[in-house]
Amino acid sequence: MNHKLLFFAALIALILQGVTSCTTCSRTRETFNIPEDILFDDSNLTIQPNVIMEMIDNIASPIEMASLMRALDLPFSQRYLAPARNVSSRFITSQEKAFNLGVFGCNLGYINMYGRVSAVLEYISSMRTLADGINVGQFFDFSTLRRIVQSNQNIDSLVYISQMSFQKMNRYLESNNRGNLSILMLTGVWVEGLHLTTQFLKERPDERRLAESIAEQKVILEQLLDFLNNYDQDRYVAAVAVELATIKEIYDGITISVEEGEPEWIEEDGRLRIVQNDSITIDYTDEQMRAIIAQVEIVRNRLIKNN
Repeated sequence: MNHKLLFFAALIALILQGVTSCTTCSRTRETFNIPEDILFDDSNLTIQPNVIMEMIDNIASPIEMASLMRALDLPFSQRYLAPARNVSSRFITSQEKAFNLGVFGCNLGYINMYGRVSAVLEYISSMRTLADGINVGQFFDFSTLRRIVQSNQNIDSLVYISQMSFQKMNRYLESNNRGNLSILMLTGVWVEGLHLTTQFLKERPDERRLAESIAEQKVILEQLLDFLNNYDQDRYVAAVAVELATIKEIYDGITISVEEGEPEWIEEDGRLRIVQNDSITIDYTDEQMRAIIAQVEIVRNRLIKNN
């Protein structure tokens, strides 16, 4: 499948060894005014460079998210979005800027689905401020993005340019030992995507498709925490991991099992491809869903300083 749900399976390409335990997972933070380190050296990390690139390829398309929302006839709501005002004064450190650049990138996809041109332009402007703040603004083609939005061109054009921009930013950050900012951008996309979906479920609590999508995030969250913990020398990254661990505590009660099915060969356009017919069973309760909705909102608002 070429088009991925904006947040779903964002980190499925991660192949990390083991699960790192967190002895401080029960702690929460009232504020996130954590000074950034003078220098964070990640040159000794062993994470494969192509992992983040694969993740960016997976998170950049909102097509499936749009399809699901339209199928459920969900109306646009400004209150779902992270506020784009005063970004230069709200987000001080490079880490805060990187995380919220990912958040706004997710919001940009959501807004554009509904053709809200004025809002798209506002978020593009805020993203430019944040990107310039971590010295990657030169890789974001803002003038072309504005032209696409104002001329109501196809959403795929917006998606493609955004995807290419994030790839260029990632390469630059990785080559300058700033991989911690790359993972923070991706974490911002995932957190905001999960927040949007939980808010949709809050409005439509009987929609099983939404609930199952949220429950399936258990796997991705565990992988994401493994990745974040590789950068735990960065105090902000470590603090974000602690926050996400409070969500994981709820997910620990959800079980996901896979029963392997018989593979099937299918012919498409004169070519054969194999389809693995696996059966996935997800066990969760309405109480767990309500707890996830509540905790995601708390963590997300704290991280974007929307308290």
